[in-house]
Amino acid sequence: MAKLTEKDILSWNGPEEDYMNPDHLEFFRELLLKNKAELLANASQTSQNLQEQEATPDPADRATLEEEYALELRTRDRERKLLMKIESTLRKIDDASYGYCEDTGEPIGLGRLLARPTASLSLEAQERRERMKKQYAD
Repeated sequence: MAKLTEKDILSWNGPEEDYMNPDHLEFFRELLLKNKAELLANASQTSQNLQEQEATPDPADRATLEEEYALELRTRDRERKLLMKIESTLRKIDDASYGYCEDTGEPIGLGRLLARPTASLSLEAQERRERMKKQYAD
């Protein structure tokens, strides 16, 4: 069978027992690996940019540059955390637990996974957690 596309994933309406079949798993593995490669390329670019940092005598320019670098480093830190989540998600594909909610064991849904391939909770479980978190924060 040919590789699945995003359109194939969104239009899939097969039987429940065919959810997360080998074609689905392969589609999401490739999507995650592509995301991982993009994040690693961004990290490499950031490293290169920081090494090329020029000293500037003007305090205003220096402050602007430092702020830009701080923002870039915060972004890379978020991406580093996402990389760890991608690695964890790839392990779930390997052990066939990918696509199922960690809280309920129910299917997360192909649409949700397409929007957020690292999702580990169904939409309902995610909303429930957020409501509980908000409840305890108030």
